[in-house]
Amino acid sequence: MKLFAAICALAFLITPVLAQQAFDPEFDTSVANPAYKKEGPRVMFDEAHHNFHTTEGRYKPFVDLLLNDGYRVIRNRQPFTKSLLSSYKILVISNALGAEEDDDEGADSSAFTDEECQVVQDWVKNGGALLLIADHAPFGGAAATLAARFGVDMSKGYTFDPENSVAGTPSHLIFSRENKLLASHPIIEGRNENERINLLRSFTGQSLKGPEGSVGILNLSERATDSPDYESQTSISAAGRSQALALKFGKGRVVVQGEAAMLSAQVSGPQNRRMGMNVPGNDNKQYALNLMHWLSGILK
Repeated sequence: MKLFAAICALAFLITPVLAQQAFDPEFDTSVANPAYKKEGPRVMFDEAHHNFHTTEGRYKPFVDLLLNDGYRVIRNRQPFTKSLLSSYKILVISNALGAEEDDDEGADSSAFTDEECQVVQDWVKNGGALLLIADHAPFGGAAATLAARFGVDMSKGYTFDPENSVAGTPSHLIFSRENKLLASHPIIEGRNENERINLLRSFTGQSLKGPEGSVGILNLSERATDSPDYESQTSISAAGRSQALALKFGKGRVVVQGEAAMLSAQVSGPQNRRMGMNVPGNDNKQYALNLMHWLSGILK
């Protein structure tokens, strides 16, 4: 009986580890024709705000893809300041948190001080480019204050659309030319036919509403809804909102993503269930490249 109890206890400890998300080491991050042959733009990847995604962790495939496209990616573990940002072209923030872990009290509090928000806003206004990625709760709450500096409203919850999603998983949304939820934008069209986006898939996120002049890249249908948590029976319409949007701000550019996994390649669970760019049948890999090409100015 003691041996049985010990085995059960070990299984209990192992199960959460197996269920955790990890980057997919088998995903192909190669780029056939890199955008930059040498001395590509410097990209700051934020790791200073309890980020759920890091350069060597769950977002390694995204970072490797950028490196193979010629960008110079440097991780940052310091608060944002004017001098710190001055030598970078693009700032990437993915799933920052207001506390150390996503289930800690205060995780949905602002991850950024007012001073940092002002620094980033001024930097973008003067020509910087920001990719702000904030997933479902609690990540939306943690990024909402920074997003608001650019006129972007975050729902801070979970977004569902049973009619435009993977069967049985109403939060895994599909954006395609067929369902007409992809916008007409350089990020979607790319530089040529080979870069043209036809179908994208997200993996449980929140909804966004941009300011006048912004473009919803991944638009939500009239039947999409927002809920405060995944199991909630309470929902409101998400019609007219998006799961990703782009805007120009002063001399700079901003892309805000309401879902994070679609820009990485992850596996989870004992079966190594794929999630992100590594799921067959989507154009998420090219989409990630196109986003960066627009932020760096290759796409006009």
